[in-house]
Amino acid sequence: EATVSYSQNIMDDEYEKFIRRMNPPRVVIDNESCKNATVIQVDSANKHGILLEVVQILTDLNFIITKAYICSDGGWFMDVFNVTNQDGNKITEEPILDYIMKSLGPDSCFASSMRRSVGVTTGMDHTAIELIGSDRPGLLSEVSAVLTNLRCNVVNAEVWTHNTRAAAIMQVTDDETGGAIADAEKLSMIKKLLCNVLRGSNKSRGAKTLVSHGVTHTDRRLHQLMFADRDYERATGDGSADDKERPNVNVVNWQDKDYSVVTIRCKDRPKLLFDTICTLTDMQYVVFHGNVDTEGPEAYQEYCIRHVDGSPVKSDAERQRVIQCLEAAIERRVSEGLKLELCTTDRVGLLSDVTRIFRENSLTVTRAEVTTRAGKALNTFYVQDSSGYPVDTKIIESVRQTIGQTILRVKGCPEELNPVQQESPTRFLFGGLFKSRSFCNFGLVRSYS
Repeated sequence: EATVSYSQNIMDDEYEKFIRRMNPPRVVIDNESCKNATVIQVDSANKHGILLEVVQILTDLNFIITKAYICSDGGWFMDVFNVTNQDGNKITEEPILDYIMKSLGPDSCFASSMRRSVGVTTGMDHTAIELIGSDRPGLLSEVSAVLTNLRCNVVNAEVWTHNTRAAAIMQVTDDETGGAIADAEKLSMIKKLLCNVLRGSNKSRGAKTLVSHGVTHTDRRLHQLMFADRDYERATGDGSADDKERPNVNVVNWQDKDYSVVTIRCKDRPKLLFDTICTLTDMQYVVFHGNVDTEGPEAYQEYCIRHVDGSPVKSDAERQRVIQCLEAAIERRVSEGLKLELCTTDRVGLLSDVTRIFRENSLTVTRAEVTTRAGKALNTFYVQDSSGYPVDTKIIESVRQTIGQTILRVKGCPEELNPVQQESPTRFLFGGLFKSRSFCNFGLVRSYS
């Protein structure tokens, strides 16, 4: 069976290359026709997943997609995207424009490898750890402590929490070699210990730890992990107080055209389009037509979809599942809590120390992004009070003094701060120990907006 599958893959590749030579992708980048955005038009032979690949490339460039028009009826795919940079300006830098052309144009490789490798890259300089389990206060601290004790350095990580579940993808290196972890016994120990931490005292929901030397596209893989974990299922009567904040998702059948029409209204945020397209693609739906408008505080998305078998949504149960899964996809990345940014020299145990300080001060991490560049750690944390109350401003300031005022910064408008709570006199018992590790003396200066 493996031989047959391998031969079929080769044949499929050759056929895709032939179609590609006959119909090479065409990309047009227009900075003239629209006053406030760069217009990117992509025409290509159609294939399931191609829309996600294009959106993924634009999203990975940190573009803001303000409008999109999607059409993929028949064998041809035609999309138009209005994009800006993070500052709301047009894309004019030649190296970035060249990258777009190379990534989406005739010389790109995405069309011929779409079926098997959307969102997948490979690398041998680190080990990728995928985690899924029950969320609870201090979980990231416990996971980080296990990795530190095993002499693993977390160089990149993304952590999401949603509906009592937590998922993470952590890229780690062996402290002794600086590369991927090659010791099979050590890998087995990592999986065992982390699975125990993730399981905790909750035996009713499973926990899973996967270790590999390959690297998936982090955001897509997190969606897949949480989708497979069924985080979209809510307990009966759960979250009634949050209904007004829930995305407005509707699915109806357009009988004349044999489509199902999905409409989504929700608060706009970065990467929203990627999250919805990713979920529809991984649920095996094809977007034939679409219209996206995110100019203003609210985003509107409309898609005409069919299942890959050619059928529209067949039952009310399927319709409800599509709605629940799209709601979850939108909510997973919503940044709940106070945003803190940390910038300092990287070292083994840094993430463990920082998250331990958070835990000792009754702060729980709802989302985290950990990045290492040129030996510097650039980490973002969204934190809430473990008890559910607004975050106490005195606690935040004490945490910043413990870690370093110039190292840990509060970003954005601190609306979740509560200035009236009283701090515990024993809360910062380990502050001196933390400072003794030269945490505040790296001489690093960074400008924050």
